[in-house]
This record gives sequence, C-alpha cells and structure tokens, in this order.
Amino acid sequence: MHKFTVTVTQEIEADTAEEAALLMYQELTKGPAPIYYSVTDEAKVTTDLVLDREKADEFAGIDHTADPGNW
Repeated sequence: MHKFTVTVTQEIEADTAEEAALLMYQELTKGPAPIYYSVTDEAKVTTDLVLDREKADEFAGIDHTADPGNW
C-alpha cells in the first residue's frame, strides 16, 4: 500500500493563519466535506483533484475495510 499526503484546498479570507484554520474547522463542522484536494505521493508528485460530490458521498458510505485488497 502506498502513502499519500492529502491537503484540503480552500481559499479563506482571514486576518491571521490561526483565524483561517479556525474558519476552516468551522466549515468542516457545519457543511459537506470539501471536494478540492491536493494529493502528494511518495515521490513528491502532487496532483490537484476536484471530486464529484455524488460519487464521493457514495464511496464514503461503503465500508472499504472489507475489501481484500486492503489486507
């Protein structure tokens, strides 16, 4: 299995970095999960992704730990 670093990409206007992080936290607790991401692999190659919310919600509703490919 490979390791990836997944970063949420969302532009937030704030006065400080801490305020921006708090506003992002607030967004995460109130609304749907973000769909804009940057994903960096082990070779440090970064890919920007925009997920299809319907497909992402369907994927999130399935228990992928039951997939033998994850063992």
